[in-house]
Amino acid sequence: MKAVEIREMSTEDILKELEGSREELMRIRFQITTGEMADTSRSNILKKKIARMITILKERETAESLEGDA
Repeated sequence: MKAVEIREMSTEDILKELEGSREELMRIRFQITTGEMADTSRSNILKKKIARMITILKERETAESLEGDA
């Protein structure tokens, strides 16, 4: 998921997607640890997706606080 796609989502949708991605990352980490999954690239992709969502949420919080100060 690209940043542009995430920015088009509502904050509630981003939070739901973030929760789901974190759960999926936990499952993938468990599978890697137990040896069920050899390809770790999905883990890296999810980490980047989670970071993008968190960044966009922080951007929105900052924009809201700046609007409140004005």
